[in-house]
Amino acid sequence: MKANLARSLPAAALIALGTAAPALAAEDCGRISIAEMNWASAGVAAWVDKIILEEGYGCDVELVTGDTMPTFTSMNEKAEPDMAPELWVNAVKNALDEAVAEGRLVIAAPLLSDGGVEGWWIPKYLADETGIKTVEEALARPELFPAPEDPSRGAVFNCPSGWNCQISTTNLYRALDAEAKGFDLIDTGSAAGLDGSIANAYERKAGWLGYYWAPTAILGKYEMVALDWGVPNDKADWDACTSQADCPAPKVNAYPRSDVFTVVTKGFAEKAGVAMDYVQTRKWDNQTVGKVLAWMDENQGSNEDSAYYFLETYPEMWKAWVTPEVAAKVEAAL
Repeated sequence: MKANLARSLPAAALIALGTAAPALAAEDCGRISIAEMNWASAGVAAWVDKIILEEGYGCDVELVTGDTMPTFTSMNEKAEPDMAPELWVNAVKNALDEAVAEGRLVIAAPLLSDGGVEGWWIPKYLADETGIKTVEEALARPELFPAPEDPSRGAVFNCPSGWNCQISTTNLYRALDAEAKGFDLIDTGSAAGLDGSIANAYERKAGWLGYYWAPTAILGKYEMVALDWGVPNDKADWDACTSQADCPAPKVNAYPRSDVFTVVTKGFAEKAGVAMDYVQTRKWDNQTVGKVLAWMDENQGSNEDSAYYFLETYPEMWKAWVTPEVAAKVEAAL
């Protein structure tokens, strides 16, 4: 956890948790509102929290529709909803630091223990076979990544138009002088086109090189390896150039890793009692999330369906987040 995010609970919350918690019965948890964000991993997380908090702690949980900016703004200004299970904090970092320092919001567990990961990836079977670990090593072997329309050239698969990753991938392609190294930059046209290019490569056990991110259903279904850029992320240059469409002279730069935390209001931290222990503890890794999202995609499951699938399939993970007594209550409800 970054030092400026590693804030302790406000004094009042510590008193509530430290001195009052033993006297708090589960049913004292009360009514809680949780943001069900409009992307899959966060929606499933909201339902996992709802099930565990209701069945294990006796809370009365209401899920409300959410998205990063409007949910953060509402929590910061109106103290509602009580909780955002999966907040990608890089987008609101300065305002969040201020809200924490002034005692309005509390940062709990890093929900995605690996953070949000972006980069250029290759299939694991190819990485195992060739030993390729870096972007430069991949670009030295264009014959391993044949372009769809000209197999004599290598291919770097890009994001669809309108996504910021299309800009960053294009700039990094330029910075690496990939065209001169025998690679074409492939416009995938849509999210489905990007996903389909990976699926097609996997079905043929062929080479694939391009942009993707985790956690996602695709990386839960197809095992991929993120390549090393050989340099650390230069945030100033990323913000000023790598991520900008008019970047005049891009340089090689690593994608930033996104911090993803659960954030709650001060009021929640003070009223939730022992349930706050759970919120400060529970986190899952990208590989697990990817597998849950792959199941969700293959079975056309809802957020609720996928939450129950997670609880039934990964008991050793979620039971570590709670006491044996709470775990027994949750398990009895599955």
